[in-house]
Amino acid sequence: MTMASAPGQNSPARSSAERILLSAKHLFATRGYENTSTVAIARGAGTSESQLMKHFGSKEGLLEAIFDTGWAALAERVAHVREMPAPDQKLRALLEITLVAMDNDPDLRQLLLLEGRRIRKEGNMVMMTKGFLGFVSLLDEVLKEMRAAGQMRPQVNPVAARSAIMGMFEGMMRDQLLAKRGGFPAQFDSGDLRRIFDSFIAALK
Repeated sequence: MTMASAPGQNSPARSSAERILLSAKHLFATRGYENTSTVAIARGAGTSESQLMKHFGSKEGLLEAIFDTGWAALAERVAHVREMPAPDQKLRALLEITLVAMDNDPDLRQLLLLEGRRIRKEGNMVMMTKGFLGFVSLLDEVLKEMRAAGQMRPQVNPVAARSAIMGMFEGMMRDQLLAKRGGFPAQFDSGDLRRIFDSFIAALK
């Protein structure tokens, strides 16, 4: 029985490191991180386990690279947000871009929501990558601009607002995923998520 390949991973234009990332992302999302071996990842990528170790050092290092690559790609998509004139417009654009990015990469979305916050036995939080922290920094910047522009009550701490927004956003998307996987009661769509987000932003003013 042959294993299903991740979309595009066998493209001859891709390097071995790129094929390994694609194979691992697909297998981690479909089988689970703990249930996926480095041998299976290398086989799916059409390369050797030694190449995997050469590029990423370990299975945890590979998972961290998947997250960092995903956040780096998102950072490229949101780079133009800083050029928008209104802070609340920037915040809504960040939400929209993130939603579209997650819809376009369901494997990454599943890993971020189900594996990203888990502390591994080595003790590292793989979610705390450079790309993720850059996204957090941009969100903090936009929220501080909102307060300076009078779009947020002075007593609201922008960092606390950021934590609330990210927790709400992440929690709602995770509930949607659990509803698809196991019948969890979360019968709402992306439109509902946007409306809840708008209500939260309005409550800050």
